Amino acid sequence: MNNEISPDLQKSLNKLIKKYSKSFTDKVYGKENNDLDPIMELFNITPEIKRENRQYWGRELGMFWQLFVIEIFKNSVPNLYKPAKRYGADEPYDLIVGKYAIDTKYRVGSGDSGTLKKFKQYGKMLIDLGFEPVFLMVRDDNLPSAMTAIHSGGWKTYTSEETFKFIKEITGINVLELLKNYEDEFWIHR
Repeated sequence: MNNEISPDLQKSLNKLIKKYSKSFTDKVYGKENNDLDPIMELFNITPEIKRENRQYWGRELGMFWQLFVIEIFKNSVPNLYKPAKRYGADEPYDLIVGKYAIDTKYRVGSGDSGTLKKFKQYGKMLIDLGFEPVFLMVRDDNLPSAMTAIHSGGWKTYTSEETFKFIKEITGINVLELLKNYEDEFWIHR
């Protein structure tokens, strides 16, 4: 496997990262976990910055991670990639890659009953449709009750290093090296 990525993927990822770097730089707020992760390092987001508004950072880092993973798979294995599909008002996964129905999460922190119920239902539904439901999570400090619900729904979960290994096995791209290659190019400036 190699870490070579196509010019189109490089351009697409640069555009995406630049967009989020600008958004993060422009964000101003009106407060512990001090662990860094590769996405925080990409943008130079400190734990102190995240504590200013946890909900904002969780949502935005989660959306970035989702779009980043989609771009990686869409451009690296286009023959295996399919976009999310709506089932009623919901999208129970973010993308399909071959036999895998993949949902991406920066971190699972919600333990509300509606969310937990959906984790269980969607996993079973995807299995019935012939897929292997998979969660790809950046962080490993996920809410235990949410992880229990996810597993009871039949989802296979990958966190932290396992997530990056899963992606590399399918695409040949070492995401950790790729993110480090950006060095300080997209650090937020406040």
